[in-house]
Amino acid sequence: MRRILRENGLSIVLVSLFLIFWVGQSVVGHLEHNNEQREHGQQQVPFATYLRSAHFWEATAENWESEFFQMFGYVILTAMLYQKGSAESKKLDEPEPVDKEPGASHRKKDVPWPVRRGGIALRIYQHSLSLAFLLLFLISITVHAVAGAAEYSQEQSAHGQFSPVSVLQYAGTSRFWFESLQNWQSEFLAIASMVVLSIFLRQRGSPESKPVDSPHHETGGE
Repeated sequence: MRRILRENGLSIVLVSLFLIFWVGQSVVGHLEHNNEQREHGQQQVPFATYLRSAHFWEATAENWESEFFQMFGYVILTAMLYQKGSAESKKLDEPEPVDKEPGASHRKKDVPWPVRRGGIALRIYQHSLSLAFLLLFLISITVHAVAGAAEYSQEQSAHGQFSPVSVLQYAGTSRFWFESLQNWQSEFLAIASMVVLSIFLRQRGSPESKPVDSPHHETGGE
């Protein structure tokens, strides 16, 4: 057990924090939703029902959407662009292991099977990280649009307007894009802050930082 915790501690803690905060969101979201129901003279819903509601899934998906879009953009941009002095950038004038052609490694022991197979499997696999984040983003923004359309239609009904909107109609509203863009801008601000601050600041022991004694102009980690 100790070995498992040591080898997987980062993912275990991150997933645990995700679950704790998601449960917290669901609890306070349930309270907020029922407050809104009372204000409109509508029946309150039990917690289990709330977990299946458009209110819960719209709030959840619009945040997941921005996170996965952030990570997709980050993976793609760091493959193509540089920032002198940043720990988050590849070195400017030195070859990096991540840029080497993988085809020559197909005979090495323990390489992933797409590398051994080559061809289309390898072409997909060498972009699989960004493709995975793109797929998760597309799923999340779809759930956001579907749940948002249902929530918007329910709100319209509560105000005496009984013409529900379709998913495509909702995706064209200012509300949908306000919900998305307010999250997207904050995610890219956070990434930009990490890239720039890692030029001048350090965190001993973190792979996201340069060594404490590295000069500011040195690009990439060690």
